[in-house]
Amino acid sequence: MIKSKNNRNYQMVWATGPKQFDLMKTKLEDSGINCNHIDGIKMMPYIYNMEELMNVADISIGRAGAMTVTEIANLGKPSILIPLPNVSHDHQLYNAKVLEKVGAAKIILNEELTAENLNQAIEEITENKAKMQEMGQNALKVSVHNVEDKIYQEIKKLVVKK
Repeated sequence: MIKSKNNRNYQMVWATGPKQFDLMKTKLEDSGINCNHIDGIKMMPYIYNMEELMNVADISIGRAGAMTVTEIANLGKPSILIPLPNVSHDHQLYNAKVLEKVGAAKIILNEELTAENLNQAIEEITENKAKMQEMGQNALKVSVHNVEDKIYQEIKKLVVKK
């Protein structure tokens, strides 16, 4: 995607993860791409202001951990989810299916991920403003609010019992 410059019509903020940043930087440099100067892409090891970024983003693309799916739903964002394979009992796939079932997400399996099909999925969603809005509204249908309070109440029940 970066090498083929498929991202002409949009900007991306790409969090590689701290362990992968140097590896990705080296791979890009080996291809003649300076990771500090990629057209339309900001690559970083970690995003510390994720909520702020997700609030201004048109679409969220990423793995499908429980917190990520919850954040997407609570913010009402359309998404493309790429579940991490080989995670216990495929829980990321099941997390992603929660949003897919209500029409809020497109799932691309890790083994099917290519620059071409990711770019196609991004464009299918972002070029249709009505679809983006509908996907965002659908995400809100499965949002869970006051999660911290609910967790706190459950912890209190456990602590009080002991």
